[in-house]
Amino acid sequence: MDLAVIVVSANDARWLTPCLQSIYDRAGDIDLEVIVVENACTDGTRELVETRFPQATVLSSPNRGFAYGNNRGLEHTDARHLLLINPDTEILDGELAELVRRFDAHPQIGLAGVRQIDGEDRPLLTIRRFPSPARALGEALRSERWPLHPAWAGERVLRADAYRGERECDWVSGSCMFVRRHALLAAGMLDERFFLYSEETDLCLRIRRAGYRILHLPQLTIRHHAGKNGLPPRLVAQDALSRRLYAYKHLPAPQRTLFLGAVGLRHALNLAARRQGSRWALRMLRGGTDYPFVAPPKSALGGWVKDSPTSPASEPRAGALFV
Repeated sequence: MDLAVIVVSANDARWLTPCLQSIYDRAGDIDLEVIVVENACTDGTRELVETRFPQATVLSSPNRGFAYGNNRGLEHTDARHLLLINPDTEILDGELAELVRRFDAHPQIGLAGVRQIDGEDRPLLTIRRFPSPARALGEALRSERWPLHPAWAGERVLRADAYRGERECDWVSGSCMFVRRHALLAAGMLDERFFLYSEETDLCLRIRRAGYRILHLPQLTIRHHAGKNGLPPRLVAQDALSRRLYAYKHLPAPQRTLFLGAVGLRHALNLAARRQGSRWALRMLRGGTDYPFVAPPKSALGGWVKDSPTSPASEPRAGALFV
């Protein structure tokens, strides 16, 4: 199998028809497998897929987050390449076969993102730099509004020309990730201790550490209906919690303290606007237990282990991916 596409739906049935149709329409000349993971859906996701796209596989899963759902899909395929894509997307230009050929020709590429636009045809800033204390501080001080945008002052790459061609990057938005199977084997599957947010940052870091490259490839353009529901307080809080988890996993103690302080400053400055999400985020950064979705494992804060072939972050589960 050339490519398996994994789509995780958490009551996203209304987006699935254009998403799945575009995947089949834009596949090109490859052997394609489509797996839809329905995360405890109550909106008829399974029925919709089985009726309109009987060639796709539907897996049922408890809703334990983005990483957990994708891993359940990944366990059910032995495809050479994998595409993890959000249900609220559709492919507008290019073919998946182009990315398969690009990966086949360049075995050092481990993971790639693609060009994305929103519902109003505006480009989405999906090329990112790894988190650091300086970048978190820059974002707290609204660095994206500065006349100049130094790389140390923010995670998002803002220059429009960076998205027009192929570009190496630290990490890409998890809404669309094209992954080489062998790179995933080397780095380990998505870390399920992240319920939502930062799991793609963590995965890209581990893939780079395994010796592979992370790229932005503009051969494919997708529409992503990002921010379709705004940013409710629980998602703001979840982002803060995930950043705290990422910091405990990857940053040494002095950098971790500075990083979390800068993230906290950003939310503290938002309190002037009476934002409930920022108040909740500050509680998460201080160690609050009113978790937005689920409580992280006890080992997640202060007990992370370094990535290794036997660590929880990279230990393969049983499944076809690891056969």
